[in-house]
Amino acid sequence: MNPQVGGGSIGALSTATATSKFGMGLRDEGVREWIVRAYLDRPWLTRLHTHTGSQGIPLPLMAQGVARTYALAEEINARAGRRQVDTLDLGGGLPVNFGSEETTPTYAQYARLLRETVPGLFDGRYGLVTEFGRSLLAKQGTVVTRVEYTKRAGGRPVAVTHAGVQVATRTVYAPEAWPLRLAAYDAQGRPKAGPEVVQDVAGPACFAGDLLAEGRALAPLEPGDHVAALDTGAYFLAHHYAYNSLPRPGIYGFAPDGSGGIAFVTVRKPQTLRDIVAEAGGEHASALTALRAPERA
Repeated sequence: MNPQVGGGSIGALSTATATSKFGMGLRDEGVREWIVRAYLDRPWLTRLHTHTGSQGIPLPLMAQGVARTYALAEEINARAGRRQVDTLDLGGGLPVNFGSEETTPTYAQYARLLRETVPGLFDGRYGLVTEFGRSLLAKQGTVVTRVEYTKRAGGRPVAVTHAGVQVATRTVYAPEAWPLRLAAYDAQGRPKAGPEVVQDVAGPACFAGDLLAEGRALAPLEPGDHVAALDTGAYFLAHHYAYNSLPRPGIYGFAPDGSGGIAFVTVRKPQTLRDIVAEAGGEHASALTALRAPERA
């Protein structure tokens, strides 16, 4: 269902606007009655799914979207004369605070707001499904990249690294909506000391906008140093962009080993040159050159 309650601060992620491609617009003429009739004619339909959005969506707007979908479920059940709709998918996850270490908003805040806005949601009549992928995982991931070389352009330092659009696609193309916190480390992995300098942190792709950060104050970066892009779990690890045949990086996880230390494991192997060639259609390399125009009789 599209509850059509409006958009948030990121238009592309606002899924409950009047013209969103998501769902059935509950405020469009005739749609609500059509949905109710569709359920009454199909007794096996038992769930409703709403999606107001996640990043950039304020909690009150999300709660309004849930409230409208809950009201629709109540209407369907009343007209069916039984509890036909038994589960609500409260689609869209919570927004993530990319500006600091603080986890905000919290699940507890959202639950309290839902209880205030839609009290019947918690009376036990409905099963509830949530979609909290980004908020669960964003702060659990960090992209670490090496500084390959540095330069100056227009008087501003530029550190060129191996991480850019291929691992932070949204940040590169929409930096105002998806800014990332960065941390500087030396070649041995120690926090980089020194007075902060305003500099650009660039990626490896061949266009000027391939920047993890523009005009960011960090300790002076030098070749061999490392930059950590924080809060890059969730979509950052999922959205590999194969532009320039840049390889998909490996993913490594860690956890306490039970004896006071830390154990590391490989979650996903890094992409190899062979993988890249295969993905680019290497086994069909001669397909076009082997084509011949049909001979005329």
